[in-house]
Amino acid sequence: VYCFIMPSVKIAPSMLSGDFARLGEEANRMLSYGADWLHLDVMDGHFVPNLTIGAPVVKWVRNAVPENTYLDCHLMVSNPRQWIKDFQQAGASGYTIHIEAVPENDIEDVLKEIKEAGMAVGVAVKPKTDLMQLKTLLQKNLIDMVLIMTVEPGFGGQSFMEDMMPKVEDLRKSFPSLEIQVDGGISDKTIEIAAKAGANVFVSGSGIFKADDPKEMMGVLKKLASEV
Repeated sequence: VYCFIMPSVKIAPSMLSGDFARLGEEANRMLSYGADWLHLDVMDGHFVPNLTIGAPVVKWVRNAVPENTYLDCHLMVSNPRQWIKDFQQAGASGYTIHIEAVPENDIEDVLKEIKEAGMAVGVAVKPKTDLMQLKTLLQKNLIDMVLIMTVEPGFGGQSFMEDMMPKVEDLRKSFPSLEIQVDGGISDKTIEIAAKAGANVFVSGSGIFKADDPKEMMGVLKKLASEV
């Protein structure tokens, strides 16, 4: 029998699915619907084929939302170390880098720098990346959250990859109190699968924004994930 405290369920709407002309309003709308975190996708056009937002936009969001709002920044960029200070100054709460974007001999220093900048340290893994290197870093207590990508990063509207769930199960078993985030294809059809595997932070873009009633959907997602 396992006896541990699993971290709480968190729903993090992906602001990339919102209306960027009214991003502050969209952020506050999501918070009023019960969002726990706001997820901001930062893409540089190099690490992934898309180009989205950078620190200045994060700063505008920070200024538009209540002070205690958790801004969860997912950096799909080639040189995440370069932007640590900018995102710290912009008011990012969590800074998630891709393990594939940093040379193995630099990654511990980069993770320490993020921590020293006062942000939560996240590490994301793409679908084809195994967990070996990640587990070593987790054992050294350098990581606050792991993001298991359930789609190939950089393209919207892909289907949820259920074959990523063994990674989630493996991590939850080895690290019972770890924040485990899933991102890609999360909706009321898939969230239970991810929650059963052991995820507790759920990023959902079109799953929430394109729902007939986003407020109701937020509640449905939270309920489905919590009842597993």
